[in-house]
Amino acid sequence: MSNPTVVIAGAGLAGATVAEELRGSGFGGRILLLGMEEHHPYIRPPLSKEFLKGDAGIEEADVHPAAWYAENHVEFVPNVEAGSFEPSAHELFVSDGARITYDSLVIATGASARPLGVPGSGHGAVFPLRTREDSAWLRSALEVGGRRVVVVGSGWIGMEVAAAARGYGNDVTVIGRSAVPLSGALGRELGGIFERLHRANGVAFRNDAKVVGVDGGEEQVVVLASGERIPADVVVAGVGAAPNIQVAERSGLRIADGVLTDRGMRTSIEDVYAVGDVANPFLPALGRHLRSEHWANAITTGKVAAHAILGERASYDDIPYFYSDQYDLGMEYSGYVPLTKDARVVYRGDVEAPEFIAFWLRGDRVVAGMNVNVWDVQDDIQRLIRSGERVDADRLADRDVDLAAV
Repeated sequence: MSNPTVVIAGAGLAGATVAEELRGSGFGGRILLLGMEEHHPYIRPPLSKEFLKGDAGIEEADVHPAAWYAENHVEFVPNVEAGSFEPSAHELFVSDGARITYDSLVIATGASARPLGVPGSGHGAVFPLRTREDSAWLRSALEVGGRRVVVVGSGWIGMEVAAAARGYGNDVTVIGRSAVPLSGALGRELGGIFERLHRANGVAFRNDAKVVGVDGGEEQVVVLASGERIPADVVVAGVGAAPNIQVAERSGLRIADGVLTDRGMRTSIEDVYAVGDVANPFLPALGRHLRSEHWANAITTGKVAAHAILGERASYDDIPYFYSDQYDLGMEYSGYVPLTKDARVVYRGDVEAPEFIAFWLRGDRVVAGMNVNVWDVQDDIQRLIRSGERVDADRLADRDVDLAAV
């Protein structure tokens, strides 16, 4: 077709990346970018990091300045929600009743914060953290200082919020379902390093605990299954996110923990693609599908989908990557979390400092690596993972051996 139309349902980082990559690759057709929010696309890491801590303005989260979209002939349409699509007619139905004809459709609907789902959790002092508004409201509640903050959830979001809250001088308690924070992602030993860091900064923990209610009487309290009642001026729900699969469900796409795609982000219906948090792509290197909610995945899947739309050979072959900043600890992680279960961990550096790299080995092959307060090593970590070659664990752990030579 001389003037094809690409409709992108979802205006987050993944959707914006599709639009940017299409234009950057010479696509001359029409691009419609439909957003459920009023904002132009923004990235989410600052919402629990720099902006929440007061180190940056909210504009730092913008993917592009607002003028970029008009300058690049990307039609950004805010406050519109995709309902379903009709594959045979190539029509997308949206919330105002309109029908939009597409040649290619990209499902980039992202994910939504999971609610606490316990009695009283709809109270006004219970904060989720997913959108710009969520982060702004939470920051205004935290920056007062001297408040009793209860964070429900001891994953990455919960631990980052806890660090930000302590930075404002609040009393913080983290409630987690697991025995050790972050153990699902890192294992108990490495999760314990982060727990000790938070305890050293004054955070209290209730591990192996379950919240059964939020009592909003004269004094708001978080109620645990054990019967303990924890006073809370602010409650933060950091219990994960669920992919927004409603459009896919209504339209008959194959779904399993998100929208299933092949390595080129193609769904089970022709001319329909899925990217970002909502997509569950096939990773050739892993030999299975893996959904990821990190910002690097949004960029990677967006680029792959754009090139697939253009008819080029495109395959998801990036190694999953994310980062976190908590107090004076900065870390980067690359690798395949499903392969780290029961893997051997090899350390290079000083774990107590903490300044080290942790490598997860399966059969003497590196499947993941995390650098903590050690920088400029991600290329080497990803090289080791990608190669699939056997490594000498002693040389891997020896700081006197150049990592590039392992």
